[in-house]
Amino acid sequence: MPFTSLGLSAELLRAIADQGYSEPTPIQIKAIPVVLEGRDILAGAQTGTGKTAGFALPLLQRLNDRPGVGARRVLRALILTPTRELAAQVEESVRTYGKHLPLKSTVIFGGVGFEQQAGALRRGVDILVATPGRLLDHVEQKTIDLSKIEILVLDEADRMLDMGFIRDIKRILALLPKKRQNLLFSATFSDEIKQLADGLLNTPVLIEVARRNTAAELVSQVVHPVDRARKRELLSSLISMNKWQQVLVFVRTKHGANRLAEQLEKDGISTTAIHGNKSQGARTKALADFKKGAVRVLVATDIAARGLDIDQLPHVVNYELPNVPEDYVHRIGRTGRAGSEGEALSLVCVDERDYLRDIERLLHREIPKVVVPRFEPNPNIKAEPITQGRRQSPGARPQGARPQQRGRGPATQSRPQVPVAAAPPGQKSRTQHGRDAPAASDGARRGPGHGASGPARHHAERSYGRKRP
Repeated sequence: MPFTSLGLSAELLRAIADQGYSEPTPIQIKAIPVVLEGRDILAGAQTGTGKTAGFALPLLQRLNDRPGVGARRVLRALILTPTRELAAQVEESVRTYGKHLPLKSTVIFGGVGFEQQAGALRRGVDILVATPGRLLDHVEQKTIDLSKIEILVLDEADRMLDMGFIRDIKRILALLPKKRQNLLFSATFSDEIKQLADGLLNTPVLIEVARRNTAAELVSQVVHPVDRARKRELLSSLISMNKWQQVLVFVRTKHGANRLAEQLEKDGISTTAIHGNKSQGARTKALADFKKGAVRVLVATDIAARGLDIDQLPHVVNYELPNVPEDYVHRIGRTGRAGSEGEALSLVCVDERDYLRDIERLLHREIPKVVVPRFEPNPNIKAEPITQGRRQSPGARPQGARPQQRGRGPATQSRPQVPVAAAPPGQKSRTQHGRDAPAASDGARRGPGHGASGPARHHAERSYGRKRP
């Protein structure tokens, strides 16, 4: 089925052709006509299946077909994403597909200057891509008007819930017109997503192009059992022997990402790291260097699992298994995208057997185990607790977590006192407990849907002192 059969305008078809695309993906085939009809949708599709175009193309057409009233450009479409990287990439797609239309878009997220974003909003845009915390910053500073929103998109909605954004999302929804079109996209469907959809969507069309919580079919998966102390040696050996030139490696913690990147550099393998403690400029540079081949290895925490879009990425390595099974699906979804084949390897030590079992239970299949010669695991090594993960004594709560208090919402993590920079003119001063306080480490298991504490909320932009993504 060609794009011409989906009811898209000549301007959009021209932009699609400029990108070299000829046939829509399954999610595009199902979603685009429904969005063009003005219906609400609840859509589930694996990452890398083209779902951004699945909502961006019909959104652009609907706005262009119904020009705004008055001479001044007003904000009519809002796209919310969980992370900075994903927000930037979605807005780039909107600009790419809308380049032949008289519509303007911009993106706002934390970690960069506020005033430049406020200036772009004052000049007027039709479409805004935003992370929730920075959007509410602009609401509080009265630099944005959400009263004319016609279309709302929640992209990677499951990740936003995981990262503790539910209360921010509810605040944003309360500011929007009651009459609007709502598009909810999620890589996985959970009970929490269904609950959110029930309160947000109006008789939605359910679109699901792959079984929920499944890994991409074009990704070959393998587990290499190895002793914990020999993981770095095995990873370095695999990269060197196989002459891999582009490898995305996932770890659980920010400190672990830095440490592994330094070790691989010492092994003569060009490496950089990306995580929540890096400045936005450093994160952008690390991703750009990786994409253009200036470095062979990008070591990332799970903040990057939903925000990286790299054409034909051949290899993803789980240096450490995630403590939430669904994150495994999102990690390996960075490869095998847009019809390309990919390879996902997991280096698993005895400490991570429970994690592996949870992942296989989620996938409803066993992942093949291949022992690499010279790296056979020592059967005498006993499992040790993963202090940054979920394996703790029964009844124990994650490190740094407070017990839940009745009527107080999700538990929060104690925060260190940090110095506070002076606020720019016209802005409210922020305390050390404000939205720009440093994030903690990427460690503990998060609770379903809202993330009790730990990594699920370490990159939440606003919530209780977390650093915004």
